[in-house]
Amino acid sequence: MASVTYEHVWKRFGDVVAVQDLNLAIEDKEFLVLVGPSGCGKTTSLRCLAGLEEISEGKVMIGDQVVNDVAPKDRDIAMVFQSYALYPHMSVYDNMAFGLKLRKMPKDEIDRRVKQSAEILGIENLLQRKPKELSGGQRQRVAVGRAIVREPKVFLFDEPLSNLDAKLRVQTRAELSKLHKNLQTTFIYVTHDQTEAMTMATRIAVMNKGLLQQLDTPQNLYDHPVNLFVAGFIGSPAMNFFKGKLFQSDGHFVADLGSFAVTIPDELKSRYESVLNKDIIFGIRPEDIHDPQYVPSGISAQPVPVKVDVTELMGNEIFLYLVNGEHSFIARVDPRSKAKYGDTMEVVFNMDNFHIFDPNLDPENPPVV
Repeated sequence: MASVTYEHVWKRFGDVVAVQDLNLAIEDKEFLVLVGPSGCGKTTSLRCLAGLEEISEGKVMIGDQVVNDVAPKDRDIAMVFQSYALYPHMSVYDNMAFGLKLRKMPKDEIDRRVKQSAEILGIENLLQRKPKELSGGQRQRVAVGRAIVREPKVFLFDEPLSNLDAKLRVQTRAELSKLHKNLQTTFIYVTHDQTEAMTMATRIAVMNKGLLQQLDTPQNLYDHPVNLFVAGFIGSPAMNFFKGKLFQSDGHFVADLGSFAVTIPDELKSRYESVLNKDIIFGIRPEDIHDPQYVPSGISAQPVPVKVDVTELMGNEIFLYLVNGEHSFIARVDPRSKAKYGDTMEVVFNMDNFHIFDPNLDPENPPVV
């Protein structure tokens, strides 16, 4: 078992900077997920750790060992890719055993490891089959099994669920989480799917444009994003954003958002004095916008007039696509809501849960106030 450390790691491809000054400490036995949009540098960071890319600056450590100049085969890591990369002419058993045979491991030890891994993954009855006889989920389990038999210090996963259908992704997510608990090994997992990140990770590292944006637990990322990018990326549907200005009226702080305004609770005024009379971006999550008939008790409620543009019935909830002036936004409301296309109504903003971002400090990616 081992920790993993990136110290001031840069990776350049000619003039293109893929990873910028990455500093990241991953604890022993942690399940860390690198998440971000395509091209953000997450897979490049993983490949630098695996030794598949040479870093331009900085150092990568596995445990106490700097591995910059260590060959990939000697880093004691195992990697699971998006493509299953199974040998089609070999049985499941031989696919899982192949790497161990190359290392000239004794036959009885190979047999023990393969059968033990197959049992962990629930594929004992598939060992004599060929890959063409397996479903997508079974092939992915074989690819994971091929990594497990090596008993490495660190497991690396590069978008391993991308080729699976939606139902199978949910099932395999749970299997990987269970596997991590059983193996008690360090997992580093790359994905662009924030749902995968939220459901599996011990901690999440959010990346964008080669930069680490925030490193935290899933719940803290959701509740306390440090900037506009993280706030918009974590959560589905995404947080709603409104450009506006904060001003004072009759002793209260009011966020003027153009076609409507909301009053900031008085107990929070001191937090936002730095952006008084300045441009702001107001953010609120869809689940904090309620149908007026089903407002939770005890919240700081602010009515906002809207027109219903689209409704999406999800069974356990309803998504309402709403319009107010130039603003279009989404509410996630109680499934008993009777709102329908074309209705005009007053939804309720929960002003206990909102975020204000300061574009004056960074117009491209405003930090939270």
